[in-house]
Formats: sequence, C-alpha cells, structure tokens
Amino acid sequence: MKKKALFIINPVSGGKRKDRVPGLIHKHLNKELFDYEIKYSTTDLHISKITAEAIEKIDVIIAVGGDGTVNEAASVIAGTDKTLGIIPFGSGNGLARFLNIPLDTIKAIENLNTGQIQSIDAATINEQWFFNMAGMGFDAHISEVFSHNKNRGFKQYIKSSIQEISNYIPQKYQIEIDGKLYNREAFMVSFANSSQYGNNAHISPNASLHDGLIDVCVIKPFPVYRLFEMGLRMLTKTSETSGYVEIIRGRNIKVKRAGPGPVHLDGEPQIIGCDAEIKVIPNSLNVIVGSKYKG
Repeated sequence: MKKKALFIINPVSGGKRKDRVPGLIHKHLNKELFDYEIKYSTTDLHISKITAEAIEKIDVIIAVGGDGTVNEAASVIAGTDKTLGIIPFGSGNGLARFLNIPLDTIKAIENLNTGQIQSIDAATINEQWFFNMAGMGFDAHISEVFSHNKNRGFKQYIKSSIQEISNYIPQKYQIEIDGKLYNREAFMVSFANSSQYGNNAHISPNASLHDGLIDVCVIKPFPVYRLFEMGLRMLTKTSETSGYVEIIRGRNIKVKRAGPGPVHLDGEPQIIGCDAEIKVIPNSLNVIVGSKYKG
C-alpha cells in the first residue's frame, strides 16, 4: 500500500536555491511507494502549521531545509506514529549528518525509497522540542545574532562567531543533573542529543540518539588564542579530551543562571528566563535514516 508523503520546502534555509527540488523529487522518488505533494513555507505559513494541518492524512512528512526546518516539522510529529524524512538544505545539517542522510539532493531523495525507519530520542527544554542540539551561552548568543543577518550560510556563521567572541563574557550556571548539583562558570552549555552541531563539528563524540540520555557539555572559559584548537578538536572528534570541556550525561536537567537570555533549539534562538528544564523523551520520533546509519 502506498504511503502518502508531504514535502515541505523552506525557500530560505541555508541561503540555498531550491528551484530544482520539485523536478528531482518527481524523477527520483519511487512512485510505487509514495503518493506525494509539495508545499512551501512562507513567513505567514510556517512549517509547523503546514505539518499540523496535514498530519491526519499524511504518513511521511519530508522537511526540505536545515535543522530549524526539521525542528518545526518534527515538533508536530514527535510522539505520533507519523514518520519524518529529511532532505538537507541548511547551513549545518547536524541531525541529517548524524543520521548519515546524504547531503546530495538526489541521493537524499533516493534514500527515502529505502524506507529504513528508526525511532530516535528527542528532548524538550521548557517543554519545547529539540532533536539534535540545544544550548545556552555563546552558541545561543551567536544564533541570536545570526538570525538577524540577511546573509545566511556557514561562512557567515563563522564570520559572526569571530566578530563576537572577543567581547563575550562567560556566565555562571547552576546545573542539576538527575539530582546532583554542579556550579560552573561556562563559555557555553550545550545539550547534545546527537554528537554534532553541524558541518561535522562534534561537541560530544559519543552521544547517542538511542540511550535515553542527554550529554550536558560544559565548555569552560578558554583563551581566545585557543579557539582554533577548540574548533580542531570538534572536527577531529577529540573535544572530550580537552581540559576546557566537561561532559555529564543525564535524563533530567535543570539549569539556573543570573538573568534571562538566549537559548537555541536546533540552532533557532529565542529568549527565555533564568531557569531551563531539559527532559529526554526516548524513542519519540520516527525518522527515515541513511542506509549507513547503525544507530
């Protein structure tokens, strides 16, 4: 029996044109497996709204965009029997990379035909979903700055980071993980469901989407001259060996800081108050994974 699929294309994600995507879907999607339609998100018609309106009559929702696009669709699908597909078109594509979903558009479409579905863990921060990575501190600050730039893409993200890092002041955090209290001064605190932010920058190389845990990654203040080293460690999956990185795994996490400020959920920023509560919801999202993903 054919599955009903809806492709939701985010025209602005990653600063990349997607004019060819509908034609590639028509050519490479297996029509014996899927009946499909395509919709585009707009400033007035968000991905989450499109997903919510279609969820009762659709089996598979395919997000065409980056981690933020995936988050919007998955936040509606999580906890249901529906399935998420991903065609990566973002700046970092952290979740897609972790799931070994091809970055090449044709191969990503063909990957949907495999029907290789796995249930993965998801998490919430103050009851809002995230699936790849959330964070407070510098990465959230950069996400906030980056969200106001007209120019998108990885190069612009790096440029913003370099411009902001010398003036950024680390904060003090009170972190409770499964009942144990930690007081830390941190450059940033990341909550890793998968191992990486995107672009193969791995903050927590041993993170798993199937262990029922979140990796709380405390990045301690470090000299600016060691920025290149920190970046290199993430690219070589050796961040855990740095004296500036502490990783603690847990299921229920509470964080307090001095005042309100930005957080990011899968790279999308928002402002919240002093307190954040992070919870893991195991096996809550069905995803079509890459053929080489072992879980």
